[in-house]
Amino acid sequence: MHETVLLHEAVDALNIHADGLYVDGTFGRGGHSSRILQQLSETGRLYAFDKDAAAIAHAREKFAGERRLVMNHASFAELAQVMTAAGLAGQVDGILLDLGVSSPQLDEAERGFSFLRDGPLDMRMNQAQGQTAAEWLNSAEQHDIRHVLRVYGEENFAGLIAKKIVDRRVEKPFERTLDLANFIEAIVPKKGKQVKHPATRTFQAIRIFINGELDDLEQLLADVVPLLKVGGRLVVISFHSLEDRMVKQFVREQERGPQLPRNLPVMDSQIQRKPHLKSVGKVIKAGVDEVAANVRSRSAVMRVAEKVAA
Repeated sequence: MHETVLLHEAVDALNIHADGLYVDGTFGRGGHSSRILQQLSETGRLYAFDKDAAAIAHAREKFAGERRLVMNHASFAELAQVMTAAGLAGQVDGILLDLGVSSPQLDEAERGFSFLRDGPLDMRMNQAQGQTAAEWLNSAEQHDIRHVLRVYGEENFAGLIAKKIVDRRVEKPFERTLDLANFIEAIVPKKGKQVKHPATRTFQAIRIFINGELDDLEQLLADVVPLLKVGGRLVVISFHSLEDRMVKQFVREQERGPQLPRNLPVMDSQIQRKPHLKSVGKVIKAGVDEVAANVRSRSAVMRVAEKVAA
Protein backbone atom coordinates (compact mmCIF):
# COMPACT_ATOMS: atom_id res chain seq x y z
CA MET A 1 0.00 0.00 0.00
CA HIS A 2 1.37 3.38 -1.03
CA GLU A 3 1.48 5.93 1.78
CA THR A 4 1.50 9.51 0.50
CA VAL A 5 4.09 11.55 2.37
CA LEU A 6 3.01 14.86 3.95
CA LEU A 7 -0.39 14.51 2.30
CA HIS A 8 -2.32 17.10 4.29
CA GLU A 9 0.61 19.49 4.77
CA ALA A 10 1.47 19.61 1.07
CA VAL A 11 -2.06 20.15 -0.20
CA ASP A 12 -2.78 22.72 2.53
CA ALA A 13 0.39 24.57 1.48
CA LEU A 14 -1.01 24.94 -2.06
CA ASN A 15 -3.72 27.21 -0.59
CA ILE A 16 -6.34 25.66 -2.88
CA HIS A 17 -8.95 27.86 -4.58
CA ALA A 18 -11.97 25.83 -5.70
CA ASP A 19 -11.90 27.13 -9.26
CA GLY A 20 -8.09 27.22 -9.55
CA LEU A 21 -5.59 25.54 -11.83
CA TYR A 22 -3.07 23.20 -10.19
CA VAL A 23 -0.26 20.86 -11.24
CA ASP A 24 0.84 17.63 -9.58
CA GLY A 25 4.23 17.07 -11.18
CA THR A 26 4.70 13.62 -9.61
CA PHE A 27 1.36 11.79 -9.71
CA GLY A 28 2.63 8.44 -8.38
CA ARG A 29 -0.48 6.67 -7.14
CA GLY A 30 -2.54 9.83 -6.92
CA GLY A 31 -2.54 10.53 -3.20
CA HIS A 32 -1.92 14.25 -3.48
CA SER A 33 -3.99 14.53 -6.66
CA SER A 34 -7.01 12.91 -4.98
CA ARG A 35 -6.94 15.41 -2.15
CA ILE A 36 -6.51 18.34 -4.52
CA LEU A 37 -9.50 17.19 -6.58
CA GLN A 38 -11.62 16.95 -3.42
CA GLN A 39 -11.17 20.69 -2.98
CA LEU A 40 -11.82 21.74 -6.58
CA SER A 41 -15.15 22.81 -8.04
CA GLU A 42 -16.40 21.67 -11.43
CA THR A 43 -14.48 24.55 -13.02
CA GLY A 44 -11.20 23.75 -11.26
CA ARG A 45 -8.50 21.90 -13.15
CA LEU A 46 -5.59 19.63 -12.22
CA TYR A 47 -2.79 18.75 -14.64
CA ALA A 48 -0.79 15.72 -13.48
CA PHE A 49 2.53 14.35 -14.76
CA ASP A 50 4.41 11.09 -14.33
CA LYS A 51 7.17 9.28 -16.23
CA ASP A 52 5.97 5.87 -15.07
CA ALA A 53 3.53 4.05 -17.38
CA ALA A 54 2.20 2.13 -14.36
CA ALA A 55 1.24 5.41 -12.70
CA ILE A 56 -0.56 6.55 -15.84
CA ALA A 57 -2.46 3.25 -16.07
CA HIS A 58 -3.44 3.57 -12.41
CA ALA A 59 -4.71 7.11 -13.00
CA ARG A 60 -6.82 6.08 -15.99
CA GLU A 61 -8.43 3.34 -13.93
CA LYS A 62 -8.90 5.22 -10.67
CA PHE A 63 -9.96 8.52 -12.22
CA ALA A 64 -11.88 7.28 -15.25
CA GLY A 65 -14.36 9.96 -16.29
CA GLU A 66 -12.76 12.66 -14.11
CA ARG A 67 -12.96 15.66 -16.43
CA ARG A 68 -11.11 18.01 -14.08
CA LEU A 69 -7.94 15.87 -14.32
CA VAL A 70 -5.58 16.05 -17.31
CA MET A 71 -2.94 13.29 -17.20
CA ASN A 72 0.41 13.61 -18.96
CA HIS A 73 2.79 10.67 -19.45
CA ALA A 74 5.85 12.89 -19.17
CA SER A 75 8.44 14.20 -16.76
CA PHE A 76 7.69 17.38 -14.85
CA ALA A 77 10.67 18.78 -16.75
CA GLU A 78 8.24 19.05 -19.68
CA LEU A 79 5.70 20.95 -17.60
CA ALA A 80 6.43 24.34 -19.15
CA GLN A 81 6.14 22.93 -22.65
CA VAL A 82 2.78 21.29 -21.93
CA MET A 83 1.25 24.23 -20.06
CA THR A 84 2.47 26.76 -22.62
CA ALA A 85 1.06 24.69 -25.48
CA ALA A 86 -2.29 24.63 -23.65
CA GLY A 87 -2.19 28.43 -23.31
CA LEU A 88 -1.94 28.21 -19.51
CA ALA A 89 1.46 29.78 -18.79
CA GLY A 90 1.10 32.42 -16.08
CA GLN A 91 -2.27 31.02 -14.97
CA VAL A 92 -1.20 28.23 -12.59
CA ASP A 93 -2.29 28.61 -8.96
CA GLY A 94 -0.01 25.93 -7.56
CA ILE A 95 2.60 23.33 -8.49
CA LEU A 96 3.39 20.33 -6.28
CA LEU A 97 6.43 18.05 -6.58
CA ASP A 98 6.89 14.92 -4.45
CA LEU A 99 10.38 13.86 -5.51
CA GLY A 100 12.03 10.46 -5.27
CA VAL A 101 10.68 6.95 -5.78
CA SER A 102 7.15 5.87 -4.93
CA SER A 103 6.45 2.88 -2.69
CA PRO A 104 5.08 0.72 -5.55
CA GLN A 105 8.27 1.28 -7.51
CA LEU A 106 10.41 0.26 -4.53
CA ASP A 107 8.25 -2.71 -3.60
CA GLU A 108 8.06 -4.23 -7.08
CA ALA A 109 11.27 -6.25 -7.46
CA GLU A 110 11.03 -6.25 -11.26
CA ARG A 111 11.58 -2.48 -11.33
CA GLY A 112 15.08 -2.88 -9.89
CA PHE A 113 15.01 0.06 -7.46
CA SER A 114 15.43 -1.86 -4.21
CA PHE A 115 18.60 -3.45 -2.86
CA LEU A 116 16.44 -5.57 -0.54
CA ARG A 117 14.56 -7.44 -3.29
CA ASP A 118 16.05 -9.49 -6.09
CA GLY A 119 15.19 -8.23 -9.53
CA PRO A 120 16.73 -7.04 -12.79
CA LEU A 121 18.95 -3.96 -12.50
CA ASP A 122 16.59 -1.65 -14.37
CA MET A 123 15.82 1.46 -12.22
CA ARG A 124 14.14 3.36 -15.07
CA MET A 125 11.02 5.27 -14.09
CA ASN A 126 10.03 5.29 -17.75
CA GLN A 127 10.80 1.77 -18.92
CA ALA A 128 10.06 2.68 -22.52
CA GLN A 129 13.19 4.76 -22.95
CA GLY A 130 16.83 5.12 -21.88
CA GLN A 131 19.40 2.58 -20.76
CA THR A 132 18.94 0.35 -17.76
CA ALA A 133 21.15 0.55 -14.69
CA ALA A 134 22.75 -2.76 -15.72
CA GLU A 135 23.56 -1.52 -19.22
CA TRP A 136 25.21 1.59 -17.84
CA LEU A 137 27.04 -0.13 -14.98
CA ASN A 138 28.52 -2.76 -17.29
CA SER A 139 29.79 -0.28 -19.89
CA ALA A 140 30.59 3.02 -18.17
CA GLU A 141 34.16 4.18 -17.61
CA GLN A 142 35.50 3.77 -14.08
CA HIS A 143 35.87 7.52 -13.59
CA ASP A 144 32.25 8.07 -14.68
CA ILE A 145 30.97 5.52 -12.18
CA ARG A 146 33.10 7.13 -9.45
CA HIS A 147 31.73 10.57 -10.34
CA VAL A 148 28.09 9.42 -10.24
CA LEU A 149 28.51 7.67 -6.89
CA ARG A 150 30.36 10.59 -5.34
CA VAL A 151 28.15 13.41 -6.65
CA TYR A 152 24.67 11.84 -6.69
CA GLY A 153 25.15 9.41 -3.81
CA GLU A 154 27.64 11.37 -1.71
CA GLU A 155 29.37 8.01 -1.27
CA ASN A 156 32.67 8.17 0.65
CA PHE A 157 33.92 4.96 -0.95
CA ALA A 158 32.99 5.93 -4.52
CA GLY A 159 36.50 5.30 -5.87
CA LEU A 160 36.80 1.88 -4.27
CA ILE A 161 33.34 0.76 -5.38
CA ALA A 162 33.87 1.98 -8.95
CA LYS A 163 37.19 0.16 -9.27
CA LYS A 164 35.82 -3.09 -7.87
CA ILE A 165 32.74 -2.92 -10.12
CA VAL A 166 34.89 -2.51 -13.24
CA ASP A 167 37.15 -5.37 -12.14
CA ARG A 168 34.25 -7.72 -11.41
CA ARG A 169 32.13 -7.04 -14.47
CA VAL A 170 34.86 -8.42 -16.76
CA GLU A 171 34.23 -11.91 -15.38
CA LYS A 172 30.57 -11.53 -14.49
CA PRO A 173 28.44 -8.54 -15.57
CA PHE A 174 25.99 -7.08 -13.05
CA GLU A 175 22.41 -7.99 -13.91
CA ARG A 176 20.54 -8.38 -10.61
CA THR A 177 19.86 -6.03 -7.71
CA LEU A 178 20.85 -8.39 -4.91
CA ASP A 179 24.07 -9.32 -6.70
CA LEU A 180 25.12 -5.65 -6.75
CA ALA A 181 23.92 -5.02 -3.19
CA ASN A 182 25.75 -8.05 -1.78
CA PHE A 183 28.88 -7.20 -3.76
CA ILE A 184 28.99 -3.67 -2.32
CA GLU A 185 28.28 -4.91 1.20
CA ALA A 186 31.26 -7.26 0.94
CA ILE A 187 33.78 -4.64 -0.21
CA VAL A 188 32.82 -1.52 1.75
CA PRO A 189 34.76 -1.16 5.03
CA LYS A 190 32.59 -1.65 8.11
CA LYS A 191 32.27 1.29 10.51
CA GLY A 192 30.93 0.37 13.92
CA LYS A 193 27.17 -0.13 14.05
CA GLN A 194 25.80 0.66 10.61
CA VAL A 195 22.24 1.94 10.35
CA LYS A 196 22.02 2.15 6.55
CA HIS A 197 22.72 -0.72 4.20
CA PRO A 198 26.16 -0.17 2.57
CA ALA A 199 24.53 -0.18 -0.88
CA THR A 200 22.03 2.59 -0.06
CA ARG A 201 24.03 5.48 -1.50
CA THR A 202 25.14 3.53 -4.58
CA PHE A 203 21.59 2.57 -5.51
CA GLN A 204 20.42 6.13 -4.92
CA ALA A 205 23.18 7.55 -7.09
CA ILE A 206 22.60 5.17 -10.00
CA ARG A 207 18.83 5.75 -9.89
CA ILE A 208 19.23 9.54 -9.92
CA PHE A 209 21.67 9.35 -12.83
CA ILE A 210 19.68 6.85 -14.91
CA ASN A 211 16.51 8.93 -14.61
CA GLY A 212 18.13 12.36 -14.90
CA GLU A 213 16.32 13.38 -11.72
CA LEU A 214 18.44 16.40 -10.84
CA ASP A 215 18.45 17.56 -14.45
CA ASP A 216 14.65 17.38 -14.47
CA LEU A 217 14.43 19.36 -11.23
CA GLU A 218 16.86 21.98 -12.55
CA GLN A 219 14.75 22.37 -15.70
CA LEU A 220 11.52 22.70 -13.72
CA LEU A 221 12.98 25.34 -11.42
CA ALA A 222 14.26 27.31 -14.42
CA ASP A 223 10.74 27.32 -15.93
CA VAL A 224 8.48 27.59 -12.91
CA VAL A 225 8.21 31.34 -12.24
CA PRO A 226 6.58 32.28 -15.60
CA LEU A 227 4.09 29.40 -15.19
CA LEU A 228 2.69 30.62 -11.86
CA LYS A 229 0.30 33.51 -11.49
CA VAL A 230 1.08 36.10 -8.82
CA GLY A 231 0.07 34.48 -5.53
CA GLY A 232 0.60 31.01 -6.99
CA ARG A 233 2.62 28.56 -4.95
CA LEU A 234 5.41 26.07 -5.49
CA VAL A 235 5.49 23.15 -3.02
CA VAL A 236 8.41 20.71 -3.17
CA ILE A 237 8.93 17.59 -1.04
CA SER A 238 12.54 16.38 -1.22
CA PHE A 239 14.06 13.19 0.15
CA HIS A 240 17.78 13.84 0.06
CA SER A 241 20.11 16.76 0.48
CA LEU A 242 20.96 17.28 -3.20
CA GLU A 243 17.35 17.97 -4.15
CA ASP A 244 16.62 20.06 -1.08
CA ARG A 245 19.76 22.12 -1.59
CA MET A 246 18.75 22.93 -5.17
CA VAL A 247 15.27 24.04 -4.09
CA LYS A 248 16.57 26.06 -1.14
CA GLN A 249 19.14 27.90 -3.26
CA PHE A 250 16.62 28.54 -6.01
CA VAL A 251 14.09 30.12 -3.66
CA ARG A 252 16.80 32.27 -2.07
CA GLU A 253 17.93 33.52 -5.48
CA GLN A 254 14.35 34.33 -6.47
CA GLU A 255 13.81 36.19 -3.19
CA ARG A 256 16.87 38.36 -3.91
CA GLY A 257 15.67 39.20 -7.40
CA PRO A 258 17.79 39.50 -10.56
CA GLN A 259 21.51 39.90 -9.88
CA LEU A 260 23.72 42.12 -12.00
CA PRO A 261 27.26 41.10 -12.94
CA ARG A 262 29.93 42.13 -10.45
CA ASN A 263 32.05 45.28 -10.99
CA LEU A 264 29.41 47.19 -12.95
CA PRO A 265 29.77 50.99 -12.40
CA VAL A 266 26.44 51.13 -10.56
CA MET A 267 25.86 51.85 -6.88
CA ASP A 268 23.96 49.22 -4.94
CA SER A 269 21.37 51.83 -3.93
CA GLN A 270 20.60 52.42 -7.62
CA ILE A 271 19.72 48.79 -8.26
CA GLN A 272 16.07 47.84 -7.93
CA ARG A 273 15.96 44.13 -7.24
CA LYS A 274 12.41 42.90 -7.65
CA PRO A 275 11.97 39.48 -6.03
CA HIS A 276 9.95 36.90 -7.93
CA LEU A 277 9.23 34.49 -5.07
CA LYS A 278 9.01 34.59 -1.31
CA SER A 279 9.49 31.67 1.05
CA VAL A 280 6.33 30.70 2.93
CA GLY A 281 6.72 29.44 6.48
CA LYS A 282 9.46 27.16 7.76
CA VAL A 283 10.72 23.86 6.42
CA ILE A 284 8.18 21.11 7.17
CA LYS A 285 9.09 17.54 8.05
CA ALA A 286 7.00 14.47 8.79
CA GLY A 287 5.77 14.22 12.36
CA VAL A 288 6.47 11.41 14.79
CA ASP A 289 3.20 9.63 14.04
CA GLU A 290 3.72 9.72 10.27
CA VAL A 291 7.28 8.43 10.53
CA ALA A 292 6.08 5.60 12.79
CA ALA A 293 3.41 4.67 10.22
CA ASN A 294 5.61 5.19 7.16
CA VAL A 295 9.36 4.96 7.73
CA ARG A 296 10.05 6.32 4.22
CA SER A 297 8.75 9.72 5.33
CA ARG A 298 11.59 10.21 7.83
CA SER A 299 13.83 11.99 5.33
CA ALA A 300 11.12 14.14 3.72
CA VAL A 301 11.67 17.91 3.69
CA MET A 302 9.01 20.24 2.32
CA ARG A 303 9.60 23.83 1.17
CA VAL A 304 6.95 26.30 0.03
CA ALA A 305 7.36 29.47 -2.04
CA GLU A 306 4.85 31.98 -3.39
CA LYS A 307 5.12 34.11 -6.50
CA VAL A 308 5.11 37.81 -5.64
CA ALA A 309 5.94 39.39 -9.02
CA ALA A 310 6.18 38.46 -12.68
